[in-house]
Amino acid sequence: MNVNHITINLADEWQDLLTVPTGRIGVIFGGDSAEREISLLSGQQVLQYLLAAGVDAFAIDLSAPEALASGLTQLQQLQQASMDAAFIAMHGPGGEDGTLQGVLECLGVPYTGSGVMASALGMHKLMTKIVWERSNIATPPWCLLDDTSDLGEVASELGLPLVVKPVHEGSSLGVHIAASVEDMQTAYADAKAFDRQVMAEKLIVGEEYTVGILNGRALPAIRLQTNNEFYDLEAKYYSDDTLYSFENTLSAAQQMALEIECVRAFDAIECADWGRIDVMRDGQGKNWLLEVNTSPGMTSHSLVPMAAKQAGLSYEQLVVVILNLAIQRHKKRGL
Repeated sequence: MNVNHITINLADEWQDLLTVPTGRIGVIFGGDSAEREISLLSGQQVLQYLLAAGVDAFAIDLSAPEALASGLTQLQQLQQASMDAAFIAMHGPGGEDGTLQGVLECLGVPYTGSGVMASALGMHKLMTKIVWERSNIATPPWCLLDDTSDLGEVASELGLPLVVKPVHEGSSLGVHIAASVEDMQTAYADAKAFDRQVMAEKLIVGEEYTVGILNGRALPAIRLQTNNEFYDLEAKYYSDDTLYSFENTLSAAQQMALEIECVRAFDAIECADWGRIDVMRDGQGKNWLLEVNTSPGMTSHSLVPMAAKQAGLSYEQLVVVILNLAIQRHKKRGL
């Protein structure tokens, strides 16, 4: 086995990003998407570690029961929050698709992660793939599905089994592997319950990796192994049986090529500061990029904190770095 070695400890290299920022920091999480429960876990974890680092942080739980009971809209909650910067820990539509980012732009509040356009593109799996294809970045062949689609023809074109998934959801919600046309029909109906747009994608069989991106650099690649059919919601956030490994069969040159490709894909969408790219590596050694996550999970099972730790950054240091990157970017833009 080869092991991905990090020769530079990022905590040593990025001392200027580890200074605890001043001002009140709102940690925005919750919302009303299907990923609300995961966002609550991420937000509470981020808040805990920001406070531990000495940051003056407080929670903004959009769509919290008490807020809904008071009749406050999400916009009103944000307008009434006295914050100097925002740490976004929301996932899914409304929080990860450029909507929240646009509101914070209008309010003049610095926020973590990618901007409006990159967030919208990253949340839209189909548009992400189109940008990547135009940039000569390998991503599995796909087909957009609707009620009139000839599923037999799609199956013939992409091969069976194939993947059926919502275009705008994350956390593997509504994702299915379909082994027959009948399975495709069932999968399409379930995926459509999550999203107005559904796509089929060629199934890539091989090793699954995820690569975190932080401040323009790839974090150590993590190989994912699960006993589930694929790396689904349960495997991502709840299972203690999922294996996360920095040991893999890649040579140093292959490891570097994977990291370079993921940074290039991140930049092609014009993402900023931090995120994550999910990759399948087939039996012939070709990397196929699946999607970009512009607001990755930050739970106890999440991958970016795990990779950052391998690179010498604790969870506490990671959230401070991400926050400082947002504040610096805001200042550079002169907002």
